[in-house]
Amino acid sequence: MTDTKRTADDRFARFKEHLRAQRLKSTAQRDTIVRAFLSNQRHVSVEELYTDVRHFRDGEARYESAEKKHHDHLICESCGKIVEFEEPRIERLQEDTARRLDFQFTGHKMELYGICRDCRKARHAAG
Repeated sequence: MTDTKRTADDRFARFKEHLRAQRLKSTAQRDTIVRAFLSNQRHVSVEELYTDVRHFRDGEARYESAEKKHHDHLICESCGKIVEFEEPRIERLQEDTARRLDFQFTGHKMELYGICRDCRKARHAAG
């Protein structure tokens, strides 16, 4: 691992600790922006940071009810459709991995990207 990568990771860990200490919510969008900022090797304007961050998938923040049972997402890169799914084997694997690595697991968010059946059919029909 390079010193630059380690330094950015260390600073990101300190940022996350600051959020926890201040009881502020940690969001994927916030994490993406902070990681992009910390990995920059130069002074960066807000506009440049926005351009860098915008390349991460569609750059849109999405929200859902916290009352829902845990689930993961399949996201179509063509039409933006989001399919929610539950897979107990994935949950067990994550928990087992955290336990094996002596990592206190507090949760996760999984998004799998690809092309949905409808968009594949439309492409096939058009081609």
